[in-house]
This record gives sequence, C-alpha cells and structure tokens, in this order.
Amino acid sequence: MLEIGQVVAGPTAGLIFSDLGFRVIKIENPNGGDISRKLTGSSSGTFEYYNRGKESIALDFRTDTGKKILEGLIKNADIIVENLGPGSMDKIINQDRIKQLNPKIIYLSIKGYMCGPYENRKSLDFPIEIESGIAYMTGLKNKPMRIGSSAIDMATAMMGVMLVLDKLRRHESGFIKIGLFETAMFLVGQHIVTYQKEKRDLMPLNEENFAWGIYDFFMSSDNKKIFIAISTDTQWGDFCRAFNIPPRDEYKSNIQRYNQRDKLIPEIQKILISYNLNDIILRLNKFNISYGILNRPWDLLKNEHALMHMVNAEYNGTDFIMPYVPGTRNNKKNIENLGCSSLKILRELGYTAEEIKNFIDSGVIK
Repeated sequence: MLEIGQVVAGPTAGLIFSDLGFRVIKIENPNGGDISRKLTGSSSGTFEYYNRGKESIALDFRTDTGKKILEGLIKNADIIVENLGPGSMDKIINQDRIKQLNPKIIYLSIKGYMCGPYENRKSLDFPIEIESGIAYMTGLKNKPMRIGSSAIDMATAMMGVMLVLDKLRRHESGFIKIGLFETAMFLVGQHIVTYQKEKRDLMPLNEENFAWGIYDFFMSSDNKKIFIAISTDTQWGDFCRAFNIPPRDEYKSNIQRYNQRDKLIPEIQKILISYNLNDIILRLNKFNISYGILNRPWDLLKNEHALMHMVNAEYNGTDFIMPYVPGTRNNKKNIENLGCSSLKILRELGYTAEEIKNFIDSGVIK
C-alpha cells in the first residue's frame, strides 16, 4: 500500500492498513517530509502516533525522475491512499495514468468534500466540525467547541478503509473518493433526524438533558468524579439496592426521574458523597450498572485494561506506549525517520547503486 498523506486523515488510513497486516510505504517530500514531523506543543505526538509501522521513502515526485520512480511504485502496489489538496494529485499523475500503470489498483482519495458545489474547497477537521453542526452539538450555547481528538479526520479514514476492503472483497479495482464533510454529516445524522421529528431547534448536547433521568457526573468522598448511566427502570431498582436507597413511587419510571432531575440528582449526590470511589465502583459492578471514571488521556498509561490494548514503539531514542487498531494482531513497532527505507525500496524496484547515488545527488530522493 502506498500512502501519500500528511498529518491525520491519510496517515490514519495507512496506520489501519499497517495494523491489518499490509506493507505500507509512506511517500514523503525530501524537504522535511510529512509536516506533522515538525509539530510542537499539544500536537507534538501527531507524527509518532499516526505513522507507526510504515516504511518511509523520501521522493520528489514532482520531478521527471521522481515521477518515474512513483510510477514504478504504483505498478507494484495494491492500494494508494492520498489526502493532498483538491487537484494536487492530478497535477502529478492523474487517475487514467494510474489505471494504465496498474489496472488492478484501488485508489482512495480523502478530501474535504465529495462531489458537489463544495468539492474544490480545501478543508480541515475543525472547519468541518463547525460546518457540519458537530461543533454546535458538542459545545455550549453560543460557544461551539471542537471534539477533543481529530475524530472527523480519523472517522473519514476509517470510512475510506471500509470502502477499500469492500472493493477487495468484491475483487474490484478503481477510484474511491471520501469526504470529511460527508463523514461528519453521517456522524451528526441522528440530530438531523431528531430536528425533523421534534420540529424545533435542538440545544447543544451539553446544554440539554439526555433521555435518561440518571445520566450525570457525581463526586465521591475522595474528590473523584464518576459518571453514572441508568437507562432502564430495572437498573434504577438495582442502583437503589446497591446504595440502600428506599424505593419511592415518584421515581419509579424513567420519565418520572427525567422530569424531576433537578431534585433527584442532588439527592443522589448527597448519598454518594459518603462513599469513596472504590466503594462506588464495587457497588455498581455488583449490579452491572454502567459508569465511567473521569480520566485524562494520559491517565490511561496507568490503566491496567487500557495497557493490554497498547503497543510499545520507539522513535529517535524515545520510547512510547500507544493504542493500536482494536482487534488487530499485526502491530508493528517501527517509526521511521524521513527516507529511512528509501534505498531498500529503490533496490527492490531494480535500480542500481549508481542510479541511486545519482538520485541522491540530484535531490530526487533522500
């Protein structure tokens, strides 16, 4: 699989294919490579996370020689994934030429928008969240907010991988285009339908009560936050038994609990504040009641369950622990420097040592 991608969407697809067992060759610009290699601050781990398990070739395919090398790679590939700007790939090599070189190849193109009036617009994760309504539903009234991960980029990559795997299953080839906007619209579709059913503007999720009477954060005696979710009347009965709460007819049904949340939630908080977090968890587990302990992402590095689903990796002398694609077994650990596999890949394509030296001297590869 060839990945001509940067930052998140394209590299996520490459990461998924790698963990599924595909050989992934990441084609990068010799002048710095994937721009995420240089990100700092709160985004500094982007490259390491999304580029585990790939081989890096630094290739200037905008030159005639580089384009010839790219064509050689395409001839030997099963899949291409790219997330360059609209029209950028066509300036280098168009779909017809790719098909001519390799009629069996599957070409996945990840863009801001699919076919339609917006298809030539360039976009990114957060603008798409804003335009699709996700930022509105995620935030507070008059304060749209970004999701706490690059969820739209990643979800779009997942959609793309599914479409590629479907073509492989059908023994088909050809071009696939997937858009961030259309993926975001799919994710927010529940609210689009609810609006039509309710015939009113919806409040952001964090401003409007959920459908359940008990679906909220509570504080423990040791100052820890836990979210408790009770979605059935049976679970409510179990919850009352777990914490020795006498049954009351006024809270018997979910609709009763929902309509009296302003009174019920403080009553429950008054009860739970006398228990420490471990006591609360033990009682909830005994009756199989859903809950979530408030964590920060890095808290998962101390979480026994989470660590069972992570892989060790190393990059430039630094060791990392990071999640792998759930359910996969081919979790490669290498994270390569720019052009680390250039020579090996060129040898596999049949180039001689002298030819490769000329490529390096002319700046076509690094």
